[in-house]
Amino acid sequence: MAFEGLADRLQAITRKLTGKARISESDLKEVLREVKLALLEADVNYKIVKDFTKTIEEKALGQDVLKSLTPGQQVVKIVRDELTSLLGGTESKINFTPNPPTVIMLVGLQGSGKTTTAGKLANRIRKQGKKPLLVACDVYRPAAIKQLQVVGKQLDIPVYANETSKDVNLIARQAMNVAMSKLNDVVIIDTAGRLQIDEVLMNELKDLKKNVKPHEILLVVDAMTGQDAVNIADTFNQELGIDGVVLTKLDGDTRGGAALSVKTITGKPIKYIGVGEKLSDFEEFYPDRMASRILGMGDILTMIDKAEENFDMEQAAALEKRLRKNKFDLDDYLMQLRQMKKMGSFSSIIKMIPGIGSKLKDIKIDDKEFIRIEAMICSMTKEERRNPNILNRK
Repeated sequence: MAFEGLADRLQAITRKLTGKARISESDLKEVLREVKLALLEADVNYKIVKDFTKTIEEKALGQDVLKSLTPGQQVVKIVRDELTSLLGGTESKINFTPNPPTVIMLVGLQGSGKTTTAGKLANRIRKQGKKPLLVACDVYRPAAIKQLQVVGKQLDIPVYANETSKDVNLIARQAMNVAMSKLNDVVIIDTAGRLQIDEVLMNELKDLKKNVKPHEILLVVDAMTGQDAVNIADTFNQELGIDGVVLTKLDGDTRGGAALSVKTITGKPIKYIGVGEKLSDFEEFYPDRMASRILGMGDILTMIDKAEENFDMEQAAALEKRLRKNKFDLDDYLMQLRQMKKMGSFSSIIKMIPGIGSKLKDIKIDDKEFIRIEAMICSMTKEERRNPNILNRK
């Protein structure tokens, strides 16, 4: 998982701090040295690391902290606040125009995950009560149009494509007409990428931007490319002008430095993150919540958001009544199991629980075991599920 190495290092440092009744300047310098090494190993830009640790040092050496009854906790709070600031400070949302349709243009290099992200973004926006239209403007990559159509079909979201034309400006204009006629209030344009940034790619994107006048240009970046992700974001911002970044593959084996560097280098916020292969594995980016996750403080707010999205409140209320009457059976357990699975892997859910996630991080949870449990319950008769006690009879 992203940030895992960094999180382990920083959590070890904060545990040392929290237990100290007093902190001297030499203690603080040693801690900051460890923080600096942890960030550099996570592939964070050196200048950013230097400024980050300097700010923490200045704030932590204040008399209010040194004379505090809990200076260790004060320093941990400073680290958390500065980490939040480094990640962007506050959540940045899509700016929907009051005169629809809102046009969102996704740009990025080939292989960054633009097409899948287009579907994930449309799915997320639809949950906000919007009616999105996906537009296939990647006319170069083989099967790119088909891929978007498959994603759209899986999500039951309409896709506009013109497979006879290579003119992306024409396709985009036609899509706008379709959106207005079908009352789609959000248009998401999936553009072509290249293996690397070149003049042809930029000119095409600039031309499309000029003709379509998108309200949001989101750069899709593969977090696993490390510092290259930051360089790509910086170049796209200077050449094209972007409004935000979508970091994909944050569930992969990555050091996470891109997320910690991109806002400072480009000045543009991370708006969304891709956290898995499923089309539902897509989240708004909250800097404060991510900082808490990295420092092992959990992320109960994201956990609540996931629960509200995936749990049927009527079923939950009915289950509460059954529990109060001591009538919880295997059918109820199966229903809860399936709803929990919609929230993501069990290990990812545990990590969001404050005070528990960091302590249980080394416990390996095999999600396949829950599939086996589900299969066992489904193989039972209705009577066995309603009255599990009869299973113990000889």
